[in-house]
Amino acid sequence: IHVTGNTIVDAVMGYRDLAAAKSDVLGELDLDAGGFCLLTAHRAENVDDRERFSSLLDGVARFARDADLDVVYPVHPRAKERLAAFDLAMPDEITPIDAQDFLDFLRLESTAKLVLTDSGGVQEETCILGTPCVTLRDNTERPETVDVGANRIVGVDADGVVAGAHEALSQQNGWENPFGDGHSADRILDIAGIGSAASVGEVHG
Repeated sequence: IHVTGNTIVDAVMGYRDLAAAKSDVLGELDLDAGGFCLLTAHRAENVDDRERFSSLLDGVARFARDADLDVVYPVHPRAKERLAAFDLAMPDEITPIDAQDFLDFLRLESTAKLVLTDSGGVQEETCILGTPCVTLRDNTERPETVDVGANRIVGVDADGVVAGAHEALSQQNGWENPFGDGHSADRILDIAGIGSAASVGEVHG
């Protein structure tokens, strides 16, 4: 058994620089790096339950008012359908936007002051990127992110969302990424006796 780290770290760190160079999403949305929060909410347990979805949005909106921060919400098609079916109005403090492509979303993740999410993948990516995260669920499959202080599990109760988000903002961002250092692919290829990821890319690119 060889411990190499997770190759998602390699991908996130590599594409982060590409997103910074190619994405203009901050300009298009009139956002300043470090001056906004990013919200994602799409899981059935949240958006298919009117009470939970409403409480989630209320908590995020109240926090945004308290912290005087803009919140952008790329709305997943599932969530969009449920908003209409439940006749839920989007709070003024939350700006709904279309679902974003990978590079634009990564740019938003990496430059947000705080991310509020119910996504497992986003919990992992924000931990890698050094962006504080608040998880709008009652549990997580990424406990490592909580252990290092990158993530807080707050549920969807509005008061809990507000308190947890404020705590996350006060957290120092210097946690150690538990998933790897961005060189996992090289280690895997070295163990397999193949060579470096760069050289394999040159051969097969």
